[in-house]
Amino acid sequence: MSAMLKTWLLFFLVFVIVFTSQLGWKQQFGGEIEPTPAVSRREQYVSKRQESVEEKIILSQERNIQKLNELVRSLWEQLLQCRAKNEIINGSAVSLTEHLTELELRPLLDD
Repeated sequence: MSAMLKTWLLFFLVFVIVFTSQLGWKQQFGGEIEPTPAVSRREQYVSKRQESVEEKIILSQERNIQKLNELVRSLWEQLLQCRAKNEIINGSAVSLTEHLTELELRPLLDD
C-alpha cells in the first residue's frame, strides 16, 4: 500500500472511532443531564398552558355539541309538526300527541 492510502485509511478509521464514541457518550450520559430549574419551570408553564388550552377547546366542543343536539331536537319537532299538518290536510288525522310521543321515544345523541 502506498503511504498516502495508509494515511487516508488511518484518518478514516480514527474518524469512525471518534464518531461512534461520541454517539455512545450521548446515549450513555444524555439522559442523565438534569435540566436547570429555569428550564424545568418553563417546561411546567408550557405544559400547564397547553393543558389549559386543551381544556378550553374541549369545553367549547361540548357547548357546540349541546347546541347541535338542541338544533336536532328542534328540527325533529318541526318535522313531526309538518307531518301532522300534512296528514290533517290529506285527511288521515293522526293526532299531534302521537307524533310528539314519537319524538320523545326517539333517542337523542349523547350529550
